Amino acid sequence: MPLPKGLAGAAAKMSVTKMIEHGWLQEVEASSGRGEPLWRETGDGHGTTLVVTDAGLFAIGIAPVVKKTVVDILQSLAEVTAPKPQIPRVGTKQGMLIALLQAPEGATIAEIVAAMNWQWSSPAHHAGCS
Repeated sequence: MPLPKGLAGAAAKMSVTKMIEHGWLQEVEASSGRGEPLWRETGDGHGTTLVVTDAGLFAIGIAPVVKKTVVDILQSLAEVTAPKPQIPRVGTKQGMLIALLQAPEGATIAEIVAAMNWQWSSPAHHAGCS
């Protein structure tokens, strides 16, 4: 994947099917997180993409070890450029609020207001005010 321009529809399906039968291509689950091109959708809602096999590389005169090296490089780049999860700084209001909300028992509005030292009056207090 991606397929050459001009190869689509029934011709693409027939060509890819033959290459899979010869062992030159393999269908693998597509990773949307890595932006892999989609070959087809399976019945369970997942997508597949096509990858060339060692036999496919050999058929076109490329040593399979080169492919493995390229795959290793791409995986390393993906790990390096993967966004780091943001961790709120301890002691900040945001960190305190997140800790309260992530507690196993959760937190009530009144508990949050008290912990954050917010000024708040209940909606019942404002009943009848216009």
